[in-house]
Amino acid sequence: METARVEEVVGEFVNLRKRGVNMIGLCPFHNEKTPSFTVSPPKGIFKCFGCGKAGNAVNFVMEHEHYTYPEALRYIARKYNIEIEEEEQTPEQIQDLNEKESLYAVSTFAQKFFTDQLFHTEEGKAIGLSYFKSRDLREHTIEQFQLGYSPDSWDAFTRHAFDNGFKQDYLVKSGMCIEKNGKTFDRFNARVIFPIHNLSGRVIGFGGRILKSDEKKAKYINSPESDIYNKSQVLYGLYFAKNAIIKKDNCFLVEGYTDVISLFQAGFENVVASSGTSLTTDQIRLIKRYTPNITILYDGDEAGLKASFRGIDMILEQGMNVKIVMFPQGEDPDSFVRSHRSMEVEEFLHSGARDFIQFKTNILLQDAKNDPVKKAGLIKEIVQSISVIPDQIMRSVYVKECSVMMEMAEQTLMNELNKMLRKKLRQQNLQEFDGDFIEIPSTTVEKQVDINLNDTEYQERDVIRLLLNYGNDEIDAEQEDENGALITIKTTVAGLITNDLKHDEITFSNSTYQKIFDDYADLLENEEILPNERYFINHPNKKVSSTAIDLLTSPYELSDNWETVARIEVLTETRRLKAAVESSILSFKAKKIEQLIAGNQQKLKEAEQSENYEILSEILKRQQELKNISKLINNKLGRVITR
Repeated sequence: METARVEEVVGEFVNLRKRGVNMIGLCPFHNEKTPSFTVSPPKGIFKCFGCGKAGNAVNFVMEHEHYTYPEALRYIARKYNIEIEEEEQTPEQIQDLNEKESLYAVSTFAQKFFTDQLFHTEEGKAIGLSYFKSRDLREHTIEQFQLGYSPDSWDAFTRHAFDNGFKQDYLVKSGMCIEKNGKTFDRFNARVIFPIHNLSGRVIGFGGRILKSDEKKAKYINSPESDIYNKSQVLYGLYFAKNAIIKKDNCFLVEGYTDVISLFQAGFENVVASSGTSLTTDQIRLIKRYTPNITILYDGDEAGLKASFRGIDMILEQGMNVKIVMFPQGEDPDSFVRSHRSMEVEEFLHSGARDFIQFKTNILLQDAKNDPVKKAGLIKEIVQSISVIPDQIMRSVYVKECSVMMEMAEQTLMNELNKMLRKKLRQQNLQEFDGDFIEIPSTTVEKQVDINLNDTEYQERDVIRLLLNYGNDEIDAEQEDENGALITIKTTVAGLITNDLKHDEITFSNSTYQKIFDDYADLLENEEILPNERYFINHPNKKVSSTAIDLLTSPYELSDNWETVARIEVLTETRRLKAAVESSILSFKAKKIEQLIAGNQQKLKEAEQSENYEILSEILKRQQELKNISKLINNKLGRVITR
């Protein structure tokens, strides 16, 4: 906990940029176009002001990777080279793991088996290792990507897994084994193996390539989907590429496993591939966490190029910038990298990158040629792609570029674009129901909201917020000496708040707020060191820790150079801390008094109805006392009571 730096842990999954003392980025827990995800290095916490997710470094890993608490600690320990002494798990203990952890365990076990087969068996070295080396892959690269080989046997892995205590149920659920007619056998026999990693580097699935010429068998097969592997949400190589993507502010997108590995080995580490599936929105959003720029590398196959148009539109729809590089006929990224020097590859990727307008227009113009009908269809298709771009300025720029390339009046294209945008807007105002579309009424039904004017939640929250943010800060406070004269003393914010509220026997309705208050009060009473922010952030009580994180973060931050540049003195809460604390305490007391007055008013009605005149006068007297106290408190707050 003390070693982990939240910005470093989160930074492995989210592209963060500095803003004042904090850092911001796109939230990995929900889809957003404007960053609302904030990381506070001084406090060691993250908070998304869009979806509300918050926590410390360990919470982030647990939430993002769906880890258990011990697994998240182990992950951070590995990152910071902190040794954790644990007993080696027996086969029986492995069986007792929960289902998801068991699937992770099977995948890790399988990867080690395949890698061992590749490097330490005659069959693996003769077939698998020789294949990888024929693709010019160095041994270090093979080890880094944890490549392997599955032997030409129908149950070699299955038997090895059974011998090590793995249940058949998890072997089948993970996709490593297939159960048929009462027999269990390997899915990936006689293939070189490409492990697929999640963002934290854990193996979640595999791709296998057959090396024999067998028309009855697929060249490539992939793990089926499981509780830990969803192919539409995974990009092959992203675990290895994410830091380079951030550094280069660009992501190369290719099709095959060997394309990724060859480019990576050649120094182009910012490269990923879709994992055995067409490009999906989830995969695009994964890349967007690290960069808004994608360069797609195509091998020049015409059918594949036309199929790529949908993927390009999906990328544009996410507000990202897309460029395309087309390799010469008969070449793919893997073969091109192996036959050229790194400098030549870099020059080719740089000079060959075209924006989607140039790319799509050139491809479609080859079909249209001099056919005016086909050319009109081409223009509509280009404008359709422009219409999905969310940014208005970018749409205008592309319309201008398209008008030049197509030798078409810009206004004509703009009219067509506006027509498409209006159509899209109308569709957004429709709601699908049982296959038919029904229009949503423009008027909305107002929902009656009951408001309890005597609720103290807001005031309690503000008091605890001040405690957490400034509890250890010193301020001046006034108190009476032995002779009744007022003197000024130094105290902490925590001391002032706890002493004042305890003196008047005021408690919190919210049990979590009360718990935080009690922690401060107990430490002060025992003259112990007051807790800092991290005490509550890492509190074992989840409600306390989540409340603390919520109250310690703010979506707003004053620029460091505001006063220097604007020459305007800003009266921040820190500068007027004493007044803020006193106002918060008085507001809390005022609301408590209002509660008492409301409760007393009810007693008054009940006494009048029962004609119990003995206690009626006592209640009236008490009511007047409460109103006098309320008036006194509100006068101090500068308020005028009108009811």
